[in-house]
Amino acid sequence: MRWIQGNRMTAIILVIAAFLLLLPFVYESRNLLILLTQIFIFSIFAMSYDLLLGFTGIVSFGHAMFFGIGAYSIGIFMKRFEPTLGYFFLAVLTTIALTAIVSFIVGLLTLRLKSHFYAMLTLSLSGLFLVLAEKWRTMTYGNDGFTFRVPEQFIDRTNFYLLSLFLMVAVFLLLKRFTNSPLGRVLQAIRENEQRTESLGYHVLHYKIAASVVSGVLAGFAGILYAVSLRFVNTSVFSMDITLDALLMTIIGGVGTLVGAIIGAGLIEFAHDWLTALAKEHVIFERWIIFFGIIYILVVMFFPRGIVGALSTISWKRKKQHAIKKEEKVAG
Repeated sequence: MRWIQGNRMTAIILVIAAFLLLLPFVYESRNLLILLTQIFIFSIFAMSYDLLLGFTGIVSFGHAMFFGIGAYSIGIFMKRFEPTLGYFFLAVLTTIALTAIVSFIVGLLTLRLKSHFYAMLTLSLSGLFLVLAEKWRTMTYGNDGFTFRVPEQFIDRTNFYLLSLFLMVAVFLLLKRFTNSPLGRVLQAIRENEQRTESLGYHVLHYKIAASVVSGVLAGFAGILYAVSLRFVNTSVFSMDITLDALLMTIIGGVGTLVGAIIGAGLIEFAHDWLTALAKEHVIFERWIIFFGIIYILVVMFFPRGIVGALSTISWKRKKQHAIKKEEKVAG
């Protein structure tokens, strides 16, 4: 009981996860299943980005490079070898190794820079991966991309839905523990005041690189799931749009709140699906990206701290009012 009271949001997430676990068995809808699977995948990606932006204060415009590494790793392995679970796990291990090495090197080279200088350099490095994927046609087939087969266990959409749901919950709990650990507390101290944290004796660069590596590996996992869900990969996985999606999901949901990343991913994916469907019925919605931008502007205007941040503020004000009324009753 005490655990539930102390971790109310985590308990709510687990209850929702249990509902989502039962959903495909009580409500059959292929389109809804695919949509929710995409939400789970981008929730993992958004949470990995939130670890950088929300908990460490690092703004990166090149997060798509890790997402793309995961997507191409699984695609190349499944294309060139047999689509078995053995090669799938080998692709996962390859992704972990590559994303860890790349994020470590990128962090070592760039994290000494501050604010927009770091953001621009990560954007440039991500662009290098995009050019490499476009030019190395013997391996990547360029911008045309390629299709591939997946292990038979993932052919069934329900199985893949459940796998994506499990991984989303696992990543949420992992990052929840990570951000509440002593290392996570140092990262948050760096976000609030980097100079003061350094003056206390912490080697700030080492902690930033640790956050970059964890974030990069998780983004690679999201890339694997994304490619498997489509059974297709091309150079778009390295595009700036992928990073911007993660940025918008984090801001809309609430920066520095892992739950916010999940909510933001859900809202953006639902809005994208809804507006795309409307475009097929009404001519005015053919330029759905304009309406998507309007929705984003409205959310930022009315929820400047994100949805979770706004709800936290309302909850705090209610508690404060309740405490004031209680003191007035005692004084009266």
